[in-house]
Amino acid sequence: MSELSTHSMPTRSVRLNRLSKTVMVASLGVFGLLVALNNITDYGSNYAFVRHVLSMDTTFPGNSLRWRAISVPLLWHIFYVLIIGAEFATGALFSFAAWKMAKAINMDSLAFKAAHTLVPVATAVGFLIWFFGFSVVGGEWFAMWQSHSWNGQEAAFRFFMTMLGVCIFTQQKE
Repeated sequence: MSELSTHSMPTRSVRLNRLSKTVMVASLGVFGLLVALNNITDYGSNYAFVRHVLSMDTTFPGNSLRWRAISVPLLWHIFYVLIIGAEFATGALFSFAAWKMAKAINMDSLAFKAAHTLVPVATAVGFLIWFFGFSVVGGEWFAMWQSHSWNGQEAAFRFFMTMLGVCIFTQQKE
């Protein structure tokens, strides 16, 4: 028999488990919002990253994929604004999910389960930016992996794997 039936109050160990899930989700929310804030307040630093990746100017010499390069500054800014927007959305969704989870920590299992329904959505948005955006688009389409200076794939991997791990943990039965 589980520690928590559908409509009973949670035990201490269940509340601690929920608190752990909530703290992890809140941390991802703070992370996404902080990354977006940093990119807004220090726009130039990571704009340079986007510019170099899209222009493919630091890929291998003679790279036959350079026909994919984008050399239009307006498009660099559009890509960067989309990245910042996705980072903000990821942080906001994780933060809202954490807020809902915090409110439901002492409620029954159905209420807590309902409270963390946004975690997979936030994870999907984060996965789109840090896996699809950085690994697929940046890494493969724009050959970011060839750059010694402007390769963000390892950091992006850490980000989306952390999100996936937290998502899996929050979706586990109590």
